Amino acid sequence: MDLRHLKYFLAVAETRNFTQAAANCYVAQSALSQQIARLEKDVGAQLFSRTSRSVRLTAAGELLEPLARRILADVDNAQAALDALSGLRRGRLRLGLVQTRASLVDLVEVMADYHARHPGIDFHVTNAPSSEMAAAVLAGDLDIAVVGLAPRQIPDGLDHCVLANDPLILIVPADHSLAGRDVIDLADLPDSHQLIQFTKGTGLRRQVEAAFARAGVEPGQHFQVGQIYDMIRLAARGIGVTVVPRSSVFGAGSLLGPNPDSTLPYGAHALRLADEAAVHTICAVHDSKRLAPAAAAFLEVIGRHAVKH
Repeated sequence: MDLRHLKYFLAVAETRNFTQAAANCYVAQSALSQQIARLEKDVGAQLFSRTSRSVRLTAAGELLEPLARRILADVDNAQAALDALSGLRRGRLRLGLVQTRASLVDLVEVMADYHARHPGIDFHVTNAPSSEMAAAVLAGDLDIAVVGLAPRQIPDGLDHCVLANDPLILIVPADHSLAGRDVIDLADLPDSHQLIQFTKGTGLRRQVEAAFARAGVEPGQHFQVGQIYDMIRLAARGIGVTVVPRSSVFGAGSLLGPNPDSTLPYGAHALRLADEAAVHTICAVHDSKRLAPAAAAFLEVIGRHAVKH
């Protein structure tokens, strides 16, 4: 069924006159009559009863008229919605975001910047382990995910841009045997160490495990905690040691603010890792094959907030 046929049908239904309907549609009367005949053939019923003096709808025509109006209205609404979205006047953006304390990129500032530019776009934000959010982008359930995954860890089929590489640091209690050092090789950790780990499946967890693997060290007995703030406090209390992104402790918006020394609150001490590859990489992942205008605009904004290396 051709939408043009429905428009011609409604023009005749409104005017009850083929000549007037043709004029309103800017087509010849013969052409309009042919299109109506094709529509009647498509629906398998006569839509108009015609005499030399009048044109009226048949029962089939009366049934089709409100449906045709609804179909054309839905098409117009859909086109208006798409036009509005392309102009970024209104719409929805489905985002997956890592914990803000686990990201060197200030995601709150990114969202505020985007909202100032495109106030008609609503945010639908999901917080979940990075691997789950990347899978959700691949499945089409999220438009963009900001994840703590290195490029090699991102699923095939997704595009990405690296936003930051945040060095990992080791947090130990003040009375730990390593507390007097500034730099640590993970291979130097005592065999009896207990590791406080971030949630399984998160990008940070995978990158910490990769750092231990490069050092040839088993992480040892570990506790699993879902908040970086709590990981640091538990390490300070002597429950174990933990590895966290440097920005979660040192940096604007972190526990201490910019440029502190290595002494932390709660009686903890921070050590740099000798492994320069031990970083918490933050990437924005998306599927370029189905990137909506609102999502493309978000990538542009977050790109301006990327940390230059």
